[in-house]
Amino acid sequence: MKTTLFYSMMLLIASPFVFADWDPGDPYKMHYPQMPDPQGWDVYAVAPKVLADDWMCNATGPVSDVHLWGSWRQDFIGKIVNVHLSIHSNLLPDTQIPFSRPGDLLWERDFGRDQFSIRPYGTGEQGWYNPNIPAWNRPDHSMYHQINFVNIERPFWQIEKTIYWLDVSVQVEGATANAQWGWKTSTEHFMDSAVWADYVAGAPMIWQPLKDETGVQRMDMAFVITPEPTTLTLMGMGLLAIVRRKIR
Repeated sequence: MKTTLFYSMMLLIASPFVFADWDPGDPYKMHYPQMPDPQGWDVYAVAPKVLADDWMCNATGPVSDVHLWGSWRQDFIGKIVNVHLSIHSNLLPDTQIPFSRPGDLLWERDFGRDQFSIRPYGTGEQGWYNPNIPAWNRPDHSMYHQINFVNIERPFWQIEKTIYWLDVSVQVEGATANAQWGWKTSTEHFMDSAVWADYVAGAPMIWQPLKDETGVQRMDMAFVITPEPTTLTLMGMGLLAIVRRKIR
């Protein structure tokens, strides 16, 4: 019993740290994970810039874990002090705007620096894109990382087979021309292109589709939404139950 108790407690203690990351092969709760492209682009996403991409829910339930990938321009690593995530309905193309884009605001949350984790993820010859100028640069940087939002309080409740949009905008400490963070493009594509806009208080968002420097190849962003509770949590709960029965 002592051995079982020891390993159960170790598993439960370790679980929050394990859950902070996501790797290929782990569970997901969307059409499929949109994995980062090591030779792709990073699109400038510092406020007031907002980037957004769509996904389809494959299992009804809360969006309690979100993971996305990004890089720093020219590998000049700054400090992200806040990330604003929001979830929107899907607006279909119409006669005036021929591409889908975020619709009604369904949920939003600001995450301070102690509410997400960052880990180095990989390297590759990557490009940098600022759609406002527009400015393209390749090669620009090599490192990229994963940002993890887990066990989100009061999460959004998604419905199976429904398409939503995830909007992302970050704030960087002492934002300068050097410390610029970008959301990484993905090797996978789903529905229409990702979009970008600049937030102006009281004004509607003017969304534009994201395409590569040729103006032809669409861009989609690297992110994954994962299920809950995680497998390891369930394992820990099961082991704890065993321990309780033994004690009794």
